[in-house]
Amino acid sequence: MTSDGRHLLNSGKLPLLAPDLLSEIISTAADISLLVSEGGRIESVLINPHHSSFGQLSAWEGANIQDVLTSESLAKFKLRLATLQSGKGSVAVELNHADHRNFEFPVRYSMHRIEADQSVLMLGRDLRPIAEVQQQLVSAQLAMERDYETQREMETRYRVIMDVSRDPMLLISMSTGRISDLNQAAAGLLGGVRQDLLGAAIAQEFEGRRRGEFMETMSNLAVADAATPMELTARRSQKRLMVTPKVFRAAGERLLLCQLDPAEAAVTTSDELTDNLARLYHQGVDGIVFTDAEGVIRGANEAFLNLTDSSSLASVRGRSLADFLARGTVDLRVLLDSVKRTGQLRLYATRLTTDFAGQIAAELSATWLADRPQPLLVLVVRDASRAETLRRPAAPAAAPDEPARNVMELVGNSTLKDIVAETTDVVEKMCIETALELTRNNRVAAAEMLSLSRQSLYVKLRKFGLLNRDE
Repeated sequence: MTSDGRHLLNSGKLPLLAPDLLSEIISTAADISLLVSEGGRIESVLINPHHSSFGQLSAWEGANIQDVLTSESLAKFKLRLATLQSGKGSVAVELNHADHRNFEFPVRYSMHRIEADQSVLMLGRDLRPIAEVQQQLVSAQLAMERDYETQREMETRYRVIMDVSRDPMLLISMSTGRISDLNQAAAGLLGGVRQDLLGAAIAQEFEGRRRGEFMETMSNLAVADAATPMELTARRSQKRLMVTPKVFRAAGERLLLCQLDPAEAAVTTSDELTDNLARLYHQGVDGIVFTDAEGVIRGANEAFLNLTDSSSLASVRGRSLADFLARGTVDLRVLLDSVKRTGQLRLYATRLTTDFAGQIAAELSATWLADRPQPLLVLVVRDASRAETLRRPAAPAAAPDEPARNVMELVGNSTLKDIVAETTDVVEKMCIETALELTRNNRVAAAEMLSLSRQSLYVKLRKFGLLNRDE
């Protein structure tokens, strides 16, 4: 129809269409098209050739339309058909088709009455894609509601456990260093209320602690093999507390779960020797290192980190002890072989290499702990740089055994060829000195004893500095 109510075919805008072309246009314009007679008999069924999901419906032709509709759709069809026959133009209706050969599927029809024989042309659009999308949306909505209910349930359980637990606990965000959550027991020990402590900087709740140093110490304790508490003093309540941290990750964020205990209760329940040893390990001036049977570091105290200029325990854990010894694997092999054979080693002199390529003199004492499935090597590392300075002779004159000591220091620092050359000179000098001592400085007798000529003996005496200036 045009805007003024005239039919396009009557106005000459479109030519009259051939029946075959009209049938093709109708089948292409709709997914399914039905031509229903006045008595309800299906005269023709046209399926869109590009929409083959309906299958073969040629069996519908000649059948009554009520045989291919569900019971609820049949009532809707009759109601819309009555409306159409009253002359109100085309009507739309959504119907569900079903018979014994095809599954149920929904179709939205546009119904048009043909005046010539009072038949009805039904142009339908398949609603199954829309129904599938709606079903997916409903399933997603139901899944979201189930997840939301599960989250609420877990949140409720977590909150109840935190509130009724008698153990003081608090959660700390490692990225911000602030308290994420805590229970009433922890708030009582810290000397505040839960609402005021939420979001507060944890380092400010303890005396003498800075944020960076505090978080690094807590992180090192949290990743240790054995849970080791740290004694702190709460700023608000002035209570001495033992804080035991545990690190974990949730939703991509690292958190610290800290358990608080009064220091008095911790002392009464712990062994005095264990407590003293723990304090010695953390606060002692000598470095203490634990390694496995291959020399791989498993733990170290703050004193060892200071000696090697290491930034944190994590930077040395898992590394070989040879990385911190000046003679590398030579020192490590000597240490391991000796301590495994005797069980312990005292005052092993060496030099430590720091992370910044520096070297310091050190003395090591080692103990082999073999009474366990995985034996451990325990090292006590002492800074010997001051003692080495005090033992250094003030005069430039070398001690009698200085050449031998110099040769021993070459092991691990020089090649075998250089060590052999140095050793030859040392042995030669010692033999000449011994011959002179046995002959009471008789040069002729010493030369005969060594099977040397007097001229060769004097050359070697000059070489080794054994002649006086007046000679």
